[in-house]
Amino acid sequence: MRSNGTALVSGVEDLLHRAAERLDSAEPGDAVGPLQVGVDLGTASCVLTVLAGPDDDLRPVWVGRESSGALRDGVVVDFARAAATIGRLKQAAEDALGVTLEATATAYPPCVPLADARACRFVCEAAGFDRVDLVDEVTAAQRTLQVVDGVVVDVGGGSTGVGVFRRGELVALDDRPGGGHHLDLVLAGALGLSLSDAEAHKRTHPRQSLPILVPGLQRIAENVRALTVEAADLPLHLAGGALMIDGAGAVLSTYLERTVVTYPHALLITPLGIARSAS
Repeated sequence: MRSNGTALVSGVEDLLHRAAERLDSAEPGDAVGPLQVGVDLGTASCVLTVLAGPDDDLRPVWVGRESSGALRDGVVVDFARAAATIGRLKQAAEDALGVTLEATATAYPPCVPLADARACRFVCEAAGFDRVDLVDEVTAAQRTLQVVDGVVVDVGGGSTGVGVFRRGELVALDDRPGGGHHLDLVLAGALGLSLSDAEAHKRTHPRQSLPILVPGLQRIAENVRALTVEAADLPLHLAGGALMIDGAGAVLSTYLERTVVTYPHALLITPLGIARSAS
């Protein structure tokens, strides 16, 4: 089922578990060695990740997250709010680690206009970073997953990015609207909840929510099908927080009749890969 190798998947899961421990802990890790920083500007939340160590042994030493609302479908719609959010996360990381963070990488959805991609860089510069590298979100997720032959599906709050990898090389990249925000709309309408309450309900009542969300999940699956017509033989590797619902991967697998690989703490796959993309 896991085409990129059981040992490699195990290593990815271990990295994700360590990052999740940092996210839930007030204590930073030991910031020894070069630091690499990543900023994930998400529709639902922004995540700042700091990795330490050599390239072959990067360790999460600080991970912070804050609700956003300053982006929609991966596009910055409230520049000042986005910059303020990243500025607070940057200051918190610097206070915890006792260092000044001067450089970062940040990511943008695949296939967005160049001006929108550059807006992500400008947000980070306004937040106090002197140097900012840009990478698309699917390529960032691949930096964490290291899929050899497979499809990386990054389902964020507003869009679904899809990258096809053969022999470790990216051969196709695209995205479609539709993600966690749209699932929240389905749940909110069905249960008469606000969007924020629907998001919380989805996390605290996954078994109750899943049957309601099946049509929305199938819509995401159809987007994936449309973007992988030439890669129907490859397994799907799910990244992003939108599908962190027990059973969501099985819905996609059954509907598409394809192998689907899921990961713990999938919300952190792309943020870790963004940090690994920093120069």
